[in-house]
Amino acid sequence: MNTLTIKIPEGLDAALAEASARAQLSKSELVRRAVTAYLVPGREEAGMAQPPSALALAGELVGCFAGGPADLASNPRHLDDFGKR
Repeated sequence: MNTLTIKIPEGLDAALAEASARAQLSKSELVRRAVTAYLVPGREEAGMAQPPSALALAGELVGCFAGGPADLASNPRHLDDFGKR
């Protein structure tokens, strides 16, 4: 693996140190992942996962409510007083 030396402002270094501690990764690994995400179009093949989708983040909450109107988003009747409160 090649070595690259860069100069960054103190504030960015502090943010990088904090992010690497949160992710439990070295600063080098975090920078490698960031550069890969920025430069490599097929980042999945390079070991970079896509950010989680809204569906993945909502997980078990999706579809857990019952009893509401099934056509709330498509029936204009449900939007008659929208924005009037």
